[in-house]
Amino acid sequence: MEVYRDAELRGRLEGTGLVLPGVEVEEIAGGAVLYLEDIVGRAGTEFTLEDHAALARACGRWQARPAVVRPWTSVGFLRDYSTTREVPWELLDDDAAWRQPLVADNWPAGLRDGWQRLVAHRDELLTIVEQSPRAGCHLDLWVCNAIRRPDGEIALLDWAFCGDGALGEDLGNYIPDAVFDLFWPAERLPELAETCVSSYLEGLREGGWRGDPDVVRRAVMASAVKYAWLLPGLLGQASRSSHKAYHQQADSQHLFQQRGLALSFLAEWCAEALKG
Repeated sequence: MEVYRDAELRGRLEGTGLVLPGVEVEEIAGGAVLYLEDIVGRAGTEFTLEDHAALARACGRWQARPAVVRPWTSVGFLRDYSTTREVPWELLDDDAAWRQPLVADNWPAGLRDGWQRLVAHRDELLTIVEQSPRAGCHLDLWVCNAIRRPDGEIALLDWAFCGDGALGEDLGNYIPDAVFDLFWPAERLPELAETCVSSYLEGLREGGWRGDPDVVRRAVMASAVKYAWLLPGLLGQASRSSHKAYHQQADSQHLFQQRGLALSFLAEWCAEALKG
């Protein structure tokens, strides 16, 4: 609730291309009810490459501005999210799990080794992100939390996790999530990633940031460690008769093929980040 009442955050977003929806708050016993503005426009799940670029550029303009610390904003979100989940890590070394048809028939060669390296260096990757230049971040930036108005401005929803993050950390969530939930084809993930990162860097420069762009690119790549849990989780689900993507029934073959490509891409991202 506090984020929607924060006039300073609204002011920092002004002119960036991002907007915080208007809200009315009804206080009730033990809490409050929020009535958000009805945003009309193109949903993020239907974004074109140009829309994705616009969001990334606007995000760069916003995050080029100094972050505002509030008592209610999050700190250490990435490490908390990445290290507190129940994960069947043992499946990474389970040959039978990797022989399951959905896995063996759809995942790229080399993914097993690549993901084992990612997990082995998980703490190092988290440290790279934590030591990167800081920014005020949304921390749940993905297509289902974005709507582009007809005037071009993009409204961002669901600010529950917002707080301290690294420059580029929001992109490390936004880019792969679009593929994981089947809102963007995995075959075009490299194109989406380069477009978004380049646009974000343009936005940072437009906002007055003059740091090293390679440091930001490295933080984007390293932040993919957030998904270290996903591959072993999928290994544990591969024997199921049906699967869902973002609560919607999905074709299992297509889902595992798309996620396999995306996971392979993230393994390469993290390997590149570790090189420095």
